[in-house]
Amino acid sequence: MNRLEEISTKLQRVRQVLAETETAAVRLRGTDWFAWATAGGSNTVLLAAETGVAEVLVTATDAWILTDEIEAQRLQDEQLPQAENSPYHWFVQPWADDSQRSNFIRDVTNGGKILSDRPSHPLESPLPTSLIEPRRVLLSSEIDRYRQVGRLATEAMTEVLTQAQPTWTEYQLAGAGAEALWASGLEPILTLAAGDRRLPLYRHPLPSREPLGRQAMLVFCARKYGLVVSLTRFVFFQLMSEQDKKLHDTIADIESTVLNQSRLETPLNLIYQALAAAYEQHGYPHAIREHHQGGTAGYAAREMIATPETHDRLAAQMILAWNPSIPGAKIEDTFVLRSDDSLENLSLDPNFPSVEIDGRLRAVPLER
Repeated sequence: MNRLEEISTKLQRVRQVLAETETAAVRLRGTDWFAWATAGGSNTVLLAAETGVAEVLVTATDAWILTDEIEAQRLQDEQLPQAENSPYHWFVQPWADDSQRSNFIRDVTNGGKILSDRPSHPLESPLPTSLIEPRRVLLSSEIDRYRQVGRLATEAMTEVLTQAQPTWTEYQLAGAGAEALWASGLEPILTLAAGDRRLPLYRHPLPSREPLGRQAMLVFCARKYGLVVSLTRFVFFQLMSEQDKKLHDTIADIESTVLNQSRLETPLNLIYQALAAAYEQHGYPHAIREHHQGGTAGYAAREMIATPETHDRLAAQMILAWNPSIPGAKIEDTFVLRSDDSLENLSLDPNFPSVEIDGRLRAVPLER
């Protein structure tokens, strides 16, 4: 399936929702939904923003990219498929006159009700689950792009951790990670780094000026085509102690429980319960309360986080990113759940050390 075919498939789904809900249009502002609706295009300029510099408007008969004169040419040249038969029209207004866009939307919808991912007007309502749920089940073309993002992200991680030095600060490690991701064409939407002292203390260790010392943890959330790959790796600048090995063996064993439970039609709350039991069994009864454990991913680092109340069920072509952790050890990769109930690791680098656990290769700390 090429990009135009993928876009057409998604627009067809949007129009089904319009018919089911008797709504005039769907308006998509978020960076996540823009990427979904354009088969990998980006409306991002400010990296930390949830919305971008363009949006998508879909009615029963037409579809538009709405943007301003600053962005239109770049988006047309670089972010949308260039073809005479593109399903998208363009509405471009002066950057200083937002009223033109508002008037255009009112005219093409006849002032009717609109569904939006970020409602901001009395006539706008949130997207229904009938549109949200299909986004969480990726098409084969989206999985192909995800494999590329995963390969680039994990290769960048390996490059950085093989070059890192114990005298580096956490800032330097995170900066090297961001540089490697940008050099690969990926957006570093999250880079966490912690050295020997801080990594056992905090689940989300934003980098500091402290030197790394004898070990370090580096965490990536890397984005391209709107798709987010999450992974965590450790490096030791000396041989691991027996206590270090025990910690990492324990977290890998705990993770194997959640991976074994990640099967078709399994509710996320049951996986959460199995993970809670695994923590208890290994002597960490409070660990599940100290950090969210992950869940499904895709056009967000986490589409759904597993909790005791999350009854949504897993389906084929969903993306999973679990991140169990205990003080001093964490494990995380990004997987796709296949139709045969197997898990494909999208962020596995064969050049990084790994061991086989329950038939899967799982990364272990790099000892240098």
